[in-house]
Amino acid sequence: MSLHCLIIDDEPLAHEVILEYSKDIPFLQISGQCYRATEAFEFLSNTAVDLIFLDIRMPKLNGLDFLRTLQRKPLVIITSAYEEYALESFDLAVCDYLLKPFRFDRFLKAANRALENYNLKNQVIKTANSLPTGENEQISIKSDKKHVLVNTKDIHYLESLGNYVKVWIDSNFLLTPRTLSSFEEQLPSGIFIRIHKSFILNKKFVHYVEGNTIFLKNNQQIPVGKNYKSVIKQLLDMED
Repeated sequence: MSLHCLIIDDEPLAHEVILEYSKDIPFLQISGQCYRATEAFEFLSNTAVDLIFLDIRMPKLNGLDFLRTLQRKPLVIITSAYEEYALESFDLAVCDYLLKPFRFDRFLKAANRALENYNLKNQVIKTANSLPTGENEQISIKSDKKHVLVNTKDIHYLESLGNYVKVWIDSNFLLTPRTLSSFEEQLPSGIFIRIHKSFILNKKFVHYVEGNTIFLKNNQQIPVGKNYKSVIKQLLDMED
């Protein structure tokens, strides 16, 4: 099995490094190279890729703004000489952030992480497709070196902690090395809503809303982000 990859970077040397490293990683197949983010739109409209190696500082359109425009996002590994974009990048659900210049061992670690995310995504899709209509939907969550199958209906809420997420099931949680945005794409939107940049909530466990706080039926409290109040009103049909 191979990950079909696209390199987007305005530095020819960066392409050379990734191409050279990829030769020693059997599951990486470089399908294309672009030297501007603007060039990548046409490539992606004609060619499906599984993984993008993406630079940030590029002429006309930087990598993160490019990533925000994509409706269907492949896996992304950022390759940048600037560390100040790391937090913003992970909030866009990238699977790793390589700080230039990076060594082969660090590149290999990022590639393995991308492969793991790819396999996990396919496993979740396969599991969901195999369930009869109306049966509990399940997702696989990696926690403490194990993959745990969890019924989405049992998840109370999810809380972001940097590059990790706490998946709360009643008063207990699973800690997993993922981003909140990746869960937001995976969980059923009719049941889960994002109410804060750091929280996604299962609507069925809401008891009441008071001010900028949501109280759950088990007495847990979750803050409502100032940019999410309209979402709360719309999806929970609650008024001030």
